[in-house]
Amino acid sequence: MATPTWQRELANFIGIKPIFVLEGNIADIYPWESEKDAVSPQFLPLDQLLVELFAAPDGTRPYQFLFVDPLRGITDPAGTGDVARLASAAQREADCLVAEAEALNPASDPAARQQPFASNRLVHDSLLVRAALSRRLEFPAETSEAAPASSIACVFNFASRLSSSPEDLTPEENAVFMNLALGAADAIRGDGAHVNTLVLVANRAADIPSWLLRGNPDVRVISLPNPDRPAREAYVDLAFPDLASPALAKARGKLIDTTDAMKLVELDELRRLYARGGTAPENVTELVDLYKYGIRENRWTAMADKLRDDPAAALRRRVKGQEPAIEKIVTVLKRSVMGFSGMQHSSGTKPKGVLFLAGPTGTGKTEIVKAVTELLFGDERSYLRFDMSEYASENADQKLFGAPPGYVGYEAGGQLTNAVRANPFSVLLFDEVEKAHPSIMDKFLQILEDGRMTDGQGQTVYFSETLIFFTSNVGISEEILDEHGRPIGRRNIVQPGEPYELIREKVQGAMATHFKPEVLNRIGDNIVVFDYISPEASRLILESQLAKINGNVSARCGITVAPTQAAVELLAERALAPEVREHGGRGIGNLVENAYLNPLSSFIFDANVQAGEAVEATVCADGIAFRRADAESGQAPLVGSAADTAVLAPAPGPDSAVPDSGDVSSNPWRAS
Repeated sequence: MATPTWQRELANFIGIKPIFVLEGNIADIYPWESEKDAVSPQFLPLDQLLVELFAAPDGTRPYQFLFVDPLRGITDPAGTGDVARLASAAQREADCLVAEAEALNPASDPAARQQPFASNRLVHDSLLVRAALSRRLEFPAETSEAAPASSIACVFNFASRLSSSPEDLTPEENAVFMNLALGAADAIRGDGAHVNTLVLVANRAADIPSWLLRGNPDVRVISLPNPDRPAREAYVDLAFPDLASPALAKARGKLIDTTDAMKLVELDELRRLYARGGTAPENVTELVDLYKYGIRENRWTAMADKLRDDPAAALRRRVKGQEPAIEKIVTVLKRSVMGFSGMQHSSGTKPKGVLFLAGPTGTGKTEIVKAVTELLFGDERSYLRFDMSEYASENADQKLFGAPPGYVGYEAGGQLTNAVRANPFSVLLFDEVEKAHPSIMDKFLQILEDGRMTDGQGQTVYFSETLIFFTSNVGISEEILDEHGRPIGRRNIVQPGEPYELIREKVQGAMATHFKPEVLNRIGDNIVVFDYISPEASRLILESQLAKINGNVSARCGITVAPTQAAVELLAERALAPEVREHGGRGIGNLVENAYLNPLSSFIFDANVQAGEAVEATVCADGIAFRRADAESGQAPLVGSAADTAVLAPAPGPDSAVPDSGDVSSNPWRAS
């Protein structure tokens, strides 16, 4: 395994730079291969690794280490045994520094001669570090032979906690950083070759005052990234020897891929979970779901049985006339339940599926997402919908992903990240995404590529178990501008009746203009353009809405309602009008509401129709009229042909509410 880049960078400047700032992945274990024993890497915490990195190539150790942190003061986490001696020697030199300062700055009041803030614990510790870096430490003779001279490396852990605000320091905090800066500026070469070194270990370099870092040639900032694939591979080989068999090479590779962006300490916790037993070596990746989501069962695998019984037919019952979309979605669903999503990529953590649904309004884009959710989870309300028109402002991404520290709403987190953290197995719908601020789509790049997002609180949220839908009407209409360039309205640039290939070409061209190439590249071939509703689909949607209204009236009021064939034909003819077709299923819903539902409700109210009675819809000069059904038959005729009426009857569903005009495709007709 190759030595990580950051370790090589640090090794290049050891003995040369007096200040290192280590930031990023600082609370992990790291691979280390010594030149003497490169058979297999060791994995060491950062403090122990620094001791090894500061060693000379010939195995000698020119540096002694002094470890400090804001809470405990002087510590010895690496177990070097040098810390107590160094602290005592540094204390003597610190006393000398204080005496020198008092001599150069005499005070008339003897009580005021003490160095400012000397009673402050952090100031005291930073003064020890300054003395250790800038003075030659003297040790009591322990043997007859003089101890060899050595350089000093002072490691200040948790340096992010040295101040509450790096750009607004208190006098005590300023004294701490001034001591550290003076110590590094005056650092000596204790052994004559290697400069004494200060190592600040911080979560972010921004936690250190900018005046200490900016433009300072003595400082080297080094970022520690999350372990790359070779590092994870080396650790998996060490921690999971059961996977060494060639027969388990696939399971081993999948474990390495699915742990992308995880730290090695997290892989060590996976090892501990595996050691408890209960998981076969070939199923070791199930532990990743257990670790990330707190559950052992992969719900996508459990959904496989739901796709055995013709999932396309289940979607067609709710969405009419959109075969390309249905075929593409069914393919994505089958790939997801098989666990094949993202297999062609190295990360293996992409979302289960990503589909971009574009096309005219009212053609079933949102409805098909509901249908997919109902197919998978048994309840269409289980999907998470985000109306992207609510995220049009410049800082709207903070609503989705959480505000950064110090901003209003930081504690609340992000609406999207909170929802996915609470329910990682989700169907996500980002509706009318073209209305969102462009920066929102930039945020989605990491989700689409790596299946994860770090929210404003620094927590990683995994999207690898989500199915993501985007919808958009881009390319369907354009703004109309007046002579002054002000928008005064919109007009459609695609019309009902145009060939589907032409509509698809126009929509895809508009998408290429509106969205950045890197976004479209990550979506790939999963862009599905919906067509205008065909006359055949329009008839099916109309009959479906009529049947649902009649079923709901029967369930709520006990009144049987059915239209005559002539009434259905009249409504079907009106549904083909251009002003209705251009609004898709919503246009049909508006037509049914105005021409059928409103007169029906008025008739039942005005005629005082009671439960048990029957009402039929007929054709009159003004459109649709209602009357009590023929008393001899007891009910009105059913919709459809003679063959249909023999086997079909309106069935009231469990939903007792009258559907809104946007419900375009739920079909409550069932076999009698």
